[in-house]
Amino acid sequence: MSKGIALSVLASVLFAVMYFYTSLLAPLTGVEIFGWRMLLTAPCMTVFMLLSGEWRHVGAILKRLLGQPLLLLALPLSAALLGVQLWLFMWAPLNGYSLDVSLGYFLLPLTMVLTGRIVYGEQLSRLQTIAAGLATLGVLNELYQVGSFSWATLLVAIGYPVYFVLRKRLAADNLGGLWLDMALLLPIALWFVQSGEQGFAVVDQHPWLYLLIPLLGLISASALVAYIIASRLLPFSLFGLLSYVEPVLLLGVALLLGESIKAGEWLTYLPIWLAVLVLVYEGFKHLMRQRRS
Repeated sequence: MSKGIALSVLASVLFAVMYFYTSLLAPLTGVEIFGWRMLLTAPCMTVFMLLSGEWRHVGAILKRLLGQPLLLLALPLSAALLGVQLWLFMWAPLNGYSLDVSLGYFLLPLTMVLTGRIVYGEQLSRLQTIAAGLATLGVLNELYQVGSFSWATLLVAIGYPVYFVLRKRLAADNLGGLWLDMALLLPIALWFVQSGEQGFAVVDQHPWLYLLIPLLGLISASALVAYIIASRLLPFSLFGLLSYVEPVLLLGVALLLGESIKAGEWLTYLPIWLAVLVLVYEGFKHLMRQRRS
C-alpha cells in the first residue's frame, strides 16, 4: 500500500506541474494544448510500456474483444470519459472555469469514498474517517462560498468515479486499458491541433515550443502512469481521499501565478490541508509497520 500512496502523491505533483506548465505554452489555446498533450503522451506511454513489460495488457484486452463484443462499445465510452476530463483540465483555466473545476476536485474524493462504499462495500479506517470529516467541512464551506454546482464541477466529481468503476468492470484497470483509451483519442487530438489558428505551423513560428511541447507529453505520460498504477494498488476509498493532494497543490500553483486566498476561503483550505496531513500520517504509520514485519 505504501507504494500506491507514493505513486498517488507523485501523480498529484506532476499534474500540478503540468497545470503551471500550460502558462508557458502561449500562444496555444486550451484546446490546442489538449491536442498536443494527447499526441505526445501516447508515444511516451508506449515506450514505457514496452520497456516495463506492461504492453502485454494491451494484447490481452484486444484478444478479449473476440469473445466479448460489448467491449467494442464500452472501450470508446471509457476513452470518452477520460478524454473529457483531460480536455477540461487544460481548457478550464483559460476560459473562466478554474474555480468550478477546483470545486469539482475538492468534491471528487468524497464522491470516490461514497462510490467505494456503495459499489465495493469498502470500510474506512478511523484515520480515514477523520480525514473524510475534515475534508467535508472544507467542501461545505467552498459550496457555501460558490453557492451552486456548475456543469464543470459535476463533470469532475461524478465523471471520474464512473470512469474508474467502468474500467474495473471491464477488467481494463491497467496501463493497457489506459493506452487503448489514449489511442482512441488520437484522431480527436489531431483534429484539435489542426483546427487551431496556426495548426502545426505554430511550432515553426514559436521555436521554443519545439522543446516545451515534447516535455508536456513526458510530464503528462508520467503523471497518468503513476495515477493508474496507484489506482490499482490502493483501495478505492483511500485512492479517492488521496486525491485531495492534487487540489492543494493546484492552489499552490495558483498562488505562484499571482492569485490569492480570500478571507472566506481559508475555512475551505485549512480543513482540507489537515485531512491531507492525516492521510500522510496514516501512510507513514503503515510504512513503519511494513518495515518492522
